[in-house]
Amino acid sequence: MPYASNSDLPPAVRQHLPEHAQDIFRAAFNHAYAAHADSARQEEAAFRIAWAAVKHTYTKAGDDWVRLTSQDESP
Repeated sequence: MPYASNSDLPPAVRQHLPEHAQDIFRAAFNHAYAAHADSARQEEAAFRIAWAAVKHTYTKAGDDWVRLTSQDESP
């Protein structure tokens, strides 16, 4: 199901990602959820795409998610 706000995100996302990363996750999830409306694995695809979108801007460092610098980001 699409998420209207970051407070609606699953606890695993809300409790671990910074606010900006939550924004990225929510936007990517909602877009992917709509784009895969005809798929039996709609929600699974949306979660995978949302996490991939977060990983374009953030990386896990120990227990924290930190924003990549411009030189860290892949082309």
